[in-house]
Amino acid sequence: MKARIVTLPGDGVGPEVTAAAVAVLDAVAAHYDHTFDYEQHLIGGCAIDATGEPLPADALAACKSADAVLLGAVGGPKWSDPSAPVRPEQGLLALRAALGVYANLRPLQVHPALTALSPLKDDKLRNVDVLFVRELTGGAYFGAKTRTVDTATDECKYTVVEVERVVRRAFELARGRRHKVTSVDKANVLETSRLWRSTVQRIAADYPDVKLEHQLVDSMAMLLLTQPASYDVVVTENLFGDILTDEAAALAGSLGLLPSASLGEGARGLYEPIHGSAPDIAGKGVANPVGAILSAAMLLRHSLGLEEEAGAVEAAVEHVLEHGPRSRDIGGDAGTAAIREAVVAALDEHVANSEAFFSGARACG
Repeated sequence: MKARIVTLPGDGVGPEVTAAAVAVLDAVAAHYDHTFDYEQHLIGGCAIDATGEPLPADALAACKSADAVLLGAVGGPKWSDPSAPVRPEQGLLALRAALGVYANLRPLQVHPALTALSPLKDDKLRNVDVLFVRELTGGAYFGAKTRTVDTATDECKYTVVEVERVVRRAFELARGRRHKVTSVDKANVLETSRLWRSTVQRIAADYPDVKLEHQLVDSMAMLLLTQPASYDVVVTENLFGDILTDEAAALAGSLGLLPSASLGEGARGLYEPIHGSAPDIAGKGVANPVGAILSAAMLLRHSLGLEEEAGAVEAAVEHVLEHGPRSRDIGGDAGTAAIREAVVAALDEHVANSEAFFSGARACG
């Protein structure tokens, strides 16, 4: 396969973790005889400094014509003034809207070797495997905004179509997992949530094999900490999804471990670790690249259709998390480069073992 991938390293630790993910993609390409061509562009604070815009036109055009987009992180103290007319986050929101990636997938699994890092007791963490599906291009983040001297408004708006498409994606994904969807809203207070709930209820009738339950967002915030293993696919609107997935990340032990995929109607997607730019450690070579590497695995699966290759990367990460080395955020002292090299080595071993197995099977047959 030949694929064109746009990389948007962005700010802070973004360039470091993106480079690690690209190194793993290169190893995949070498093992499986693929060709991945990369085109790097600016986004976020560094783009503002260079061009005055958080998402330059050439970067957006490149993303629109790519097979997939791999992003690092945006933002930092230099651009943190909330009253600034141009901010790094505007570039990310504009990119999501322009690509039409309305469904943000954030998988959460708790590795047995890392349960001691979670604030929850071990017995709460057994069999935790949740896929969050967050609506990504609607709600308060994209609604009209006003500001006067003493008032401010942020419009939260959803259409039936916006709700339908992300909810159908959640139900389809549940069919490939444990056949359960939890829809999170605030239908006892918000009109948008009432629209959300009625739409979810209607869509659910098309999926009789999938169990549906509704949870209010405040209750869900508690339940994620008290019974996280009870959930399979969790679907919710933009703002609620942003908050709940960061809360859930604590269960895994570190924000640095978790990937995400943002998908629309076609194969092209936007892939990024869920962590921020971590400016306090930027440039020190200590950032955990696992979230970015697992985002690259999701890129292989969802945009390129390379399931075997995605599984190989995930198996390599699993091996490193179990046997080390580990980065500082999960109790070790290894730097970004050491983790990257360990994952590539584990990938090499995984592929070699797989080839040996199939060679033996063919000889026996």
